[in-house]
Amino acid sequence: MAYDNSYTTISLSYVVLFMDIASFADEKHIYLTTIGRRTGRPHTVELWFAVAHENLYLSHEGKYTDWMKNILNNNRLSFTIKSLNGEGMARIVSSGDAFETGKSALYHKYYGKACKDVIDDWFSESTVIEIMFDAH
Repeated sequence: MAYDNSYTTISLSYVVLFMDIASFADEKHIYLTTIGRRTGRPHTVELWFAVAHENLYLSHEGKYTDWMKNILNNNRLSFTIKSLNGEGMARIVSSGDAFETGKSALYHKYYGKACKDVIDDWFSESTVIEIMFDAH
């Protein structure tokens, strides 16, 4: 299944949105809504998330679920963190700085400090999704 590994960004003000997201960084869950690849209807899931380097990071372990397949088909999404709502585009990252930043931020948020080997082992079967914001 091919997917566009580039990302575009959301229509909200970058500075205001990031400041708002950073203030919600300690919340446990994000509610992510993708567009169903078969139905075209919204599909919402509750996920863990982390905020790092002005981006949101999500992760999924193991095989692709419906929301992951939906992102591969159409990377446009919306999200809710407590009372904050936003829209954006996502990309799946499997290597490089974004992957390292995302997996480290997620692991530290939910499991505390650990050495790189522990984090690498935890993400050996995981996928990292990066959501980046508009600089308008």
